[in-house]
Amino acid sequence: MRHSFFCIDSHTCGNPVRLVAGGGPLLPHLPIAERREIFVRGYDWIRQALMFEPRGHDIMSGAIIYPAYRDDCDFAVIFIEVSGCLPMCGAGTIGLVTAAIEEGLVRPRVPGRLAIETPAGRVDVEYNKPGEYVEAVRMFNVASYLHAADVEVEVPGLGALTIDVSYGGNYYAVVERQRNWAGLEGMSADAIVEASRKLRDALELVCNPVHPENERIHGVHHVLWCDAATSANADGRGAVFYGDKAIDRSPGGTGTSARLAQLYGKGRLGIGDVFRQESLIGTIFEGRVEAEAAVGRFRGIKPSVEGWARIIGHNTIFVDDRDPLANGFQIK
Repeated sequence: MRHSFFCIDSHTCGNPVRLVAGGGPLLPHLPIAERREIFVRGYDWIRQALMFEPRGHDIMSGAIIYPAYRDDCDFAVIFIEVSGCLPMCGAGTIGLVTAAIEEGLVRPRVPGRLAIETPAGRVDVEYNKPGEYVEAVRMFNVASYLHAADVEVEVPGLGALTIDVSYGGNYYAVVERQRNWAGLEGMSADAIVEASRKLRDALELVCNPVHPENERIHGVHHVLWCDAATSANADGRGAVFYGDKAIDRSPGGTGTSARLAQLYGKGRLGIGDVFRQESLIGTIFEGRVEAEAAVGRFRGIKPSVEGWARIIGHNTIFVDDRDPLANGFQIK
């Protein structure tokens, strides 16, 4: 049997986003967090086929749009990544909104605004479309917070590091320059991946967070390495690691949210403050602390992140059962 998927491919400030516009599985009309679990149990082969080689690659990300279960949302989304089905993806949100609006896949109730039901919660969006194209998208992310500050962890090859664990839709180990880590300058992509894997494995033994309001969200799966900006238009530079060997080409939407929450939690940003995060390739997201928010017993924030995306093509992908590599593969 040949399965066919129609996709709109784009990139958000350099990071790929594949929007599955046709061929996604029919799922029962339930909250999207529950539909995500059904998808993972019964249809994860679709994620693997579309994200892994030979149809994808190590940093591939994507999304599938569904009708919203919540009355206050325009549509719902399941994020598909090389690393799994994430609760939230900021770059993915900016990319899918750009593609969905420009291609007419969704019709907003209020022009210029969308409310999206994600597995992590409702995410509001404002987009700027002065003509034919969407020029910018600002994502008002889920409530974010600093989960644990100044966590000491022994990392093979690096030694003792002091890191913060922060949530911005996904949990991050946030690393700033210190005695045993001199920063991103001169650090290759392979070195970032190797250090990130070691840090994540070591951190699991000392800090394994569970979201206080959603136990489905748990564990530190992302690492954000923070350094000084190289651009005069940015306030800081970051490298986001996720999956087995992926480095976000964008500045990271949930990563920028986690960074805002970390800086706010440590008293280095206030309400209304802006922090512009630069990626490894020089693209920039503008993050802003919109308001304070409670996340369970934690004092957190409502962050927003603005970036841009560009559609790069239409793609009809076949997954043929006769193909011995139908479900894709990864080389580790």
